[in-house]
Amino acid sequence: MTIDLRSDTVTRPTRGMLKAMMEAATGDDVYGEDPTVNRLQDLLAERFGHEAGLFCPSGTMANQIAINVHVSPGDEVICHRLSHVYNYEGGGIARNSGASVRLVDTPLGTMPSDVIRAEVNPADSHFARTGLVCVEDTVNKGGGAVQDLKVLSEASTTCRGMGMPFHLDGARAWNALRETGEDWTRYGRMFDSISLCLSKGMGTPAGSVLLGSKDFIAEAHRSRKVMGGGMRQVGILAAAGLYAVEHHFDRLAEDHDRARRIGALLAGHDAVERVAPVDTNIVIAQLVRGRQASECVEALTEQGILCSAFGPDRVRWVTHLDFDEEALEQVLAALRDWH
Repeated sequence: MTIDLRSDTVTRPTRGMLKAMMEAATGDDVYGEDPTVNRLQDLLAERFGHEAGLFCPSGTMANQIAINVHVSPGDEVICHRLSHVYNYEGGGIARNSGASVRLVDTPLGTMPSDVIRAEVNPADSHFARTGLVCVEDTVNKGGGAVQDLKVLSEASTTCRGMGMPFHLDGARAWNALRETGEDWTRYGRMFDSISLCLSKGMGTPAGSVLLGSKDFIAEAHRSRKVMGGGMRQVGILAAAGLYAVEHHFDRLAEDHDRARRIGALLAGHDAVERVAPVDTNIVIAQLVRGRQASECVEALTEQGILCSAFGPDRVRWVTHLDFDEEALEQVLAALRDWH
């Protein structure tokens, strides 16, 4: 049996989720007539303190729609050099919205308020207008790092004081919320828009929900149509999201615990120089000088364990819904034997 730890996107729907999908009431979502989609959008908007939501096929599209609504061509977006919107969305900020990027380089993807203030361009026609600040929680390239709530709150206050929208790429916000125990509504209200991915730690087949004000979501609906994201009887996917919110949120703690156990073993491994702090379900190991990530990936693949090269000398493991205690013991044994 193959143990796949390349990403938390590899999960398959549980039996209960499949049953919910099969029984979902559906309608044409392009017309806003899918009752299950509407229920999911309304539920998440209410829980996160926003007015409305929009179901999107993917987290990338949800982020790109949000950026497209917030900025005008020629504007500049402040985001972290580790951020998904910059690294893994195909240059979409430039391609979809005609905006440039101002990169922040701070530890583990943080976005402190003093850094934001320093990076905002002056009101001078020589410079791009700073139109948006994006932050990611948890930070994928930061090893699943959880953003400090006080820092987020201060950043929110700074953005609003400067008249700039503050967007959250919440692809793994569920993991952050499970780890901190923060109230969902209080958390959500720090941001002007939020993308919430359902196909990572929450274990659905596909889909993200974009949250914001009614006016923002009305414009987002238009951008979704232009980007080809309007789907029809998509309630079968929304039903998976509703099931996940009810049944899969609490169990994220199991993923975090298993990731920490992998991280603890790697921290003492002869081939590993250091392990990024394991806040949630992502483990990133920096190998010692001279060791290549491909060596580790190939060695584990031969034993039926899949992981990812995260650079020439870094390896990533991501725990998830389909990774249980038995599989964890196999992975730990394989890592002990890897030299």
